[in-house]
Amino acid sequence: MTSLFASYRRGSLRLPNRVVMAPMSRVRATVDGLPTASMATYYAQRATAGLIVSEGVYPSLQGKSNPGGPGLHTDAQVVAWRPVTDAVHANGGRIFAQLMHAGRVGHPDVAGYQPVGPSAVAMRAEVFTGAEGLQPAPVPRALELAEIPGEAKVYADAARRAIDAGFDGVELHGANGYLISQFLSTGANQRTDAYGGSITGRIRFAVEAAAATADAIGADRVGIRLSPGGTVWDTVEEEVPELYGALFTELARLDLAYVHVLAGAAEDLLVALRKTWPNTFILNPGGQIAPTPTDRADGEHWLAQGADLIGYGRAYLANPDLVERLRTGLPLRESDKDTWYQGGDTGYLDYPSHQY
Repeated sequence: MTSLFASYRRGSLRLPNRVVMAPMSRVRATVDGLPTASMATYYAQRATAGLIVSEGVYPSLQGKSNPGGPGLHTDAQVVAWRPVTDAVHANGGRIFAQLMHAGRVGHPDVAGYQPVGPSAVAMRAEVFTGAEGLQPAPVPRALELAEIPGEAKVYADAARRAIDAGFDGVELHGANGYLISQFLSTGANQRTDAYGGSITGRIRFAVEAAAATADAIGADRVGIRLSPGGTVWDTVEEEVPELYGALFTELARLDLAYVHVLAGAAEDLLVALRKTWPNTFILNPGGQIAPTPTDRADGEHWLAQGADLIGYGRAYLANPDLVERLRTGLPLRESDKDTWYQGGDTGYLDYPSHQY
């Protein structure tokens, strides 16, 4: 059986092991979306991962979700990301930037803009706005038909900046109720034009965003994260096998580097999707929000089901040396949930590696 610790090579992906650090919001950037020296240390500490996928990075101010989130839409942000990518590379790692357009998962108090979405349908949820705390999600402004290609191009523009900032590639966040996911959702997407209604219409935005990004930086440096059947941020999806079967078929034509799938759907559907995908398949066993961190057994199970790489999220928070802990059977530390989003270095940089 394939080992988590075996090297992996396909196209431009040349990884020393099959452990992927999944994207996780940590909201440690400046108010202007600039990465900090602490962020460089945080990612460098975890550079033994086969691949790091960064926290969600907003590709435009319109697409910003979290206070304290980093961006990739200004020259200053590009410059500020370079010490982060340099630090990861200096420690022997590889890092992709996750491009996360929030769509309706936002608030004017955070971005200064009314959130946009495929339709004017508000989430049944509260969003964090910083000093004002949690507030009900506002009704987004429905994108005009003529605007939608421009929102797809936003990912491509940010991807060019990511490469300039030293990232090895980008991952489009098409999961967990953010903009791409909203177009897939029958709850958030009530359009009757070419971007809604039928399965063909609902997958169109995802395919156009991926195609534009692949054209911008090369398909072998572009991945996409998806959550078949997911429910995060009030996501409602129908005809899930047919929807994702059609989406995988169209994305496969683009020859992307990988798909990164969250295990929220039935295992047989995920295995079937794996069989239709010709390139690298990353499986995150934690699904939407796992009650406990994914362990070695979870990873080995999904490798046996055909996954190429395994995404670990929460386990990486308190275990910067996760690969070695999994390899040697060392216990995994639990992170302090109260520090996940509080800012500062406590609960961020102060989890040491195991000392022999």
